[in-house]
This record gives sequence, structure tokens and C-alpha cells, in this order.
Amino acid sequence: MSSKIQLSKEELRLTKPARDEYLTKPKIPLIVVLDHVTNSYNIGAFIRLADAFAIEKVIVCGALTISDKKMKKASRNEAKWVDVEYSDSTTTTLQNLLDNGHTIYSVELCQASVDYSCVAYSSPAVLVLGNERKGVSEEALKLSHHQIHIPMFGMGNSLNVSTAGAIVLAECANQIRKQS
Repeated sequence: MSSKIQLSKEELRLTKPARDEYLTKPKIPLIVVLDHVTNSYNIGAFIRLADAFAIEKVIVCGALTISDKKMKKASRNEAKWVDVEYSDSTTTTLQNLLDNGHTIYSVELCQASVDYSCVAYSSPAVLVLGNERKGVSEEALKLSHHQIHIPMFGMGNSLNVSTAGAIVLAECANQIRKQS
């Protein structure tokens, strides 16, 4: 029988770069674009995920009213370590990323989508995740190279956007990290 021995903050810090070093450390060439995601907790969760996987940035698209208090609570103040941009237009943002050579993967269950775990992600990459109710917009899907989905084996048809993002982001980030 094993007992759980939790690591102290000091022990955890031994495996991490210094705070000032981390800000200038190269990140994984992966960008998360949030297409009209409106829930502050979801946005905060993506910021926390971006920090956990050391990805390049999160771009929050759409006219939003964000609760800084809720977002900070969900992100656990990790926004100071993550490049977060805001844009009024998902399509303009995606077009700029396309023009700069990014491959765009939209997480959306649709006719053309494939299982996210069967995709070979290339760098630099963009993961697009959509609105909590409407999903990824048609305009964003048209600009995407790939539409991907998470297979659902239970009775439900969908996951919370930040949960879905965590699953796909882990796979994509790990593949890209191995390429480096």
C-alpha cells in the first residue's frame, strides 16, 4: 500500500525555470484561438492550460464582456505568464495566422471532422475552439485546414469547451514538442 507524499512548492520549483527566465523562454509554436467563447471561467481555464503546456499564446476573439475576477480565479493568475491577445474578428485573426504559415485545426464535430487522436499535428499550429452553445463559426471552419472532434462513447454529444480544449491541446502540444 503506497502513501501519497505531496511535493512542496520548493520541490516543484526545482524543475521549473526562474520566473524572469520563463518569460523569455521559447514557447511551443501553438496558438489557441477562442472563437466567441464567452464564459470567463472557460477563458481562464485556457490561460491556465496555455501556461501548463508553455504554448505561444491565446487569442480571445469576439466582442466580449469578461469578468476579470472570474477569469483570474479560473486561471489562478497565470495570465501574467501567458501571452493573451484580444481580437474583434475571428476571421481576420485566422487569416493573419494563415498568411504567416500556421496550420489551423478547428475542434468541431461536423461532416468533415476526424478523430483528433488520428491527426498528425504540424508546427506552427492553431487550435480553434468555439462558443459554448454554437461551436466554431462557419467562417472559421472555412479557414481551417482540418476539422477535428473528440469521439463520444457515452450518451452525451458534447463536452464543455475547456474540457474539450484540454484533451486536444494535450495531444497537439505533445506531438509538436516531440518534433522540436
